[in-house]
Amino acid sequence: MAKSFEEFLRQADRDGIAIEHEVKGWSKLGKDVVLPYVVLSMTLRGKARALYDMVEVKTEKPNELFVIMPGHVMRPLEHSEDYTFTRVFISPTIFEDLRFALFTHDYDKFHHSPVYALTDEQREILRTLVEQLEAILSYPPAELPHRKQMIIALLAIVYEYLNHFRRDVDKRWKVSRHNNLFNQFCDLVVAHYRESREVQFYAKKLNLTPKYFSKIIREVTDGLSPADWIEQYIAAQAQQLLLNHPNMTVQEVSYMLGFNEPATFCRYYKRVTGQTAKHYRNGSKN
Repeated sequence: MAKSFEEFLRQADRDGIAIEHEVKGWSKLGKDVVLPYVVLSMTLRGKARALYDMVEVKTEKPNELFVIMPGHVMRPLEHSEDYTFTRVFISPTIFEDLRFALFTHDYDKFHHSPVYALTDEQREILRTLVEQLEAILSYPPAELPHRKQMIIALLAIVYEYLNHFRRDVDKRWKVSRHNNLFNQFCDLVVAHYRESREVQFYAKKLNLTPKYFSKIIREVTDGLSPADWIEQYIAAQAQQLLLNHPNMTVQEVSYMLGFNEPATFCRYYKRVTGQTAKHYRNGSKN
């Protein structure tokens, strides 16, 4: 029986990694999904379309890999009835440990080009590595004392292979200065959204005037202003907290998001989404 999305997340948190095959369609967790995990999604059948950091991406054929980095926004748009994929979630704890084991750390490429196709040979290499990860996970930690270290070592190999597999894509892809600034902006929002929701704050971090900064972001996102992007990101974070932490009060959610007053958060959320936080939570339960 397929796991619910909540069960899948609990497994990722418990074991550091969760793997599931033959997943059909996307889980209904709200309009935007923002997770602290590294997500690898391999298309098996069908097609899908989404926004990644508010920029459209597509997966249209088998063997296409979709890599989502922690804290970034994925908004499902549509998928075919037969859309099926394998998914791997890597927990924040494992990812932080993994960063120290990697030979390369060039994550920027995944922001601009998160979807890319693998050959049949590359898919088989990746499938074999995933099977090895599943074999490690089948042992309880008490029976395999160095299980975590083995997982990290194997994930480091997966990452290096993924970089090797996409070398032809990277040769063709030269990120423009504007796309690079947009990627930096996305990372800054992920790191500082609790601290500031002001466009001026992020423009200053990038050594740009607010006017020029806004012009760049609108060009990259086909008209979305940096203020709009920040608002949608915070609303997405709020939705995940409201859905995944039902025991948290709206007041606690507001403090988690960096709002000094719950009333300020409630007004902000209603202005951005058109509904109250309580209405969203109650409606999602139905």
